[in-house]
Amino acid sequence: MGHWWERNILEPGKLPLLLALTAFVLTFLVTRVITRLIRAGKGPFGNVETGGMHIHHVVPGVVLTVAGGFGAVASDRHGAGGAIAAVLFGMGAGLVLDEFALILHLDDVYWSEEGRKSVEVVVLTAALVGLLLSGFAPFGVNDLTQEELQDRGSAISTIAGNFLFSLIALGKGKARIAILGAIVPLVALVGAVRLARPGSLWARRFYGRRPRARAKAALRAYRHDRRWIRPRRAVQDWIGGKPDPRPVRLPGRH
Repeated sequence: MGHWWERNILEPGKLPLLLALTAFVLTFLVTRVITRLIRAGKGPFGNVETGGMHIHHVVPGVVLTVAGGFGAVASDRHGAGGAIAAVLFGMGAGLVLDEFALILHLDDVYWSEEGRKSVEVVVLTAALVGLLLSGFAPFGVNDLTQEELQDRGSAISTIAGNFLFSLIALGKGKARIAILGAIVPLVALVGAVRLARPGSLWARRFYGRRPRARAKAALRAYRHDRRWIRPRRAVQDWIGGKPDPRPVRLPGRH
């Protein structure tokens, strides 16, 4: 365990990534604690406003991300400048992705059902960076031996194969598996061989004249969502806070 930690985590070239990931996670957690206190009306915190306009924390997040990104490019990543740039970038990314749903919908959906996307994106990002930090490389290149790496044909075919599996899984509406499969070998293969989700690009293209396949895909998606939606929402609520209940709409009103 000690050798693995030294080789994969404490390796000098990976220190900026470790600092960025730590800053990213801590910034997200601190931000969520503060926003939940503001929502509950507790503590000394409050919304930042100027001229009657609410300044969302994605704004300083963009500034920090830009500063950290340019700082990383301009500095030696092994020196103090690279470490500072990594921390700034991680903090900025945490603030930006905490309001990912707002950027996606161009609306303040922070405490709505749509706001769950922010929590999901942050967790997925942290998991992917953690995998990279642990020694995984995109599309399974880390699993190649030195002989295979020297053989360009083997390396290219491995990368192309894993990329194809991820692309098929994405086309089948399995975005999480596709993204994780880009880092962890053969994960995307599971999504590539299973039935597509209803409404996905693959289902519209290949299930149009196959009613049995459409029905089977819909039933499998229903069973999967019924099994996992409550545990997934419980985890999201625990991390990011429970969304506001949707307003009840009266019949005939829009």
